[in-house]
Amino acid sequence: MIAGLFAISGCATSGLGGGDGIIPSVGGAGAAGPNRKVAARIIDAMEGGLIGGSIGGDLSSGDRRKALEAEYRALEYGQGGQAVAWKGESQSGEVVAAQPYRVGSQDCRQYSQTVFTGGTPLVARGTACRNPDGSWTPLS
Repeated sequence: MIAGLFAISGCATSGLGGGDGIIPSVGGAGAAGPNRKVAARIIDAMEGGLIGGSIGGDLSSGDRRKALEAEYRALEYGQGGQAVAWKGESQSGEVVAAQPYRVGSQDCRQYSQTVFTGGTPLVARGTACRNPDGSWTPLS
């Protein structure tokens, strides 16, 4: 299923620690036509992820985007317990997803998002489940 999504979007992985998004940037110069639509759909389906909550309130829109892309990479590709780092314009952080587990026909993962701000790490924890289209929806 996800292979089809990548075929449609023309995406390629660039490694987890490189800082480049696996999802093409919605507003970036390299995002055009179908790539922009696929990326926007995947990110929008995540409903702001953990970074959309209290720990993301002081982030710029660019930093929030990098953090949300890291959430997706951790959930979709990360090995359990492996940190996926992100670095934005003025903030940085990491996302760590636990091992996936099944609930009915869906794969779910618990995960944490840490934002490093002023030397004090802010941490949020949650659970997300994978949708048939490859996006992840945080559970409330």
